[in-house]
Amino acid sequence: MDTAQLEQTAQQAGRDLEGASAQDILRWAVDTFGDRFAIASSMGDGVLASLVASVAPGVDVVFLDTGYHFAETLGTRDAVASVYDVKVRTMLPLRTVAEQDAEHGERLYERDPGACCALRKVEPLARGLEPYLAWASGIRRDEAATRRDIGVVEWDAKRSKVKVNPLAAWTQDDVDTYVAAYGVLVNPLASDGYPSIGCGPCTQRVAPGADPRSGRWAGSAKTECGLHV
Repeated sequence: MDTAQLEQTAQQAGRDLEGASAQDILRWAVDTFGDRFAIASSMGDGVLASLVASVAPGVDVVFLDTGYHFAETLGTRDAVASVYDVKVRTMLPLRTVAEQDAEHGERLYERDPGACCALRKVEPLARGLEPYLAWASGIRRDEAATRRDIGVVEWDAKRSKVKVNPLAAWTQDDVDTYVAAYGVLVNPLASDGYPSIGCGPCTQRVAPGADPRSGRWAGSAKTECGLHV
């Protein structure tokens, strides 16, 4: 498919698949794109990996190792790769943390978190998705105001790819129910006050009942890393 056809496919599927189950949305993506389809996971849990493995074993899972992750997140990545029938591909930034510090100064994440995310998340994801025509994320509409209008399938104009959000309509209760029903792997930090898990320096614990994403880039106006919005 050329870019125009891909965009039309995304728009049509977004209409047709609204209200479909996450498994049916993923099945459509695999049937349509085959091995040119991958999922991306930040390893907050193994829900998306579990779902795609149940539909089409062997799908690629792209994980961004920023160099700043909690040990628990890396451990969850390794567990997902071991437990589920998926192929985890770890993408690294072009520069190590030390090289970035030398070029931009230490603690860029404090002085310019947008630039740090661009270097350590946005660029590696673009590189990691190069082989694919379509990719899936685990983002949900209930997570943040910036995600309220996402479609189950939409056009990722930034990368000229079809983006699939099979969990778009899920709630946290839906996630918890699926995790309990299927014994899905969950990052240990999720039960330690971190309902939304990013890089260590930029993620704080959240008080019970508070906005789950309020611990991300706390004290700044930043709410998204740039991967999705």
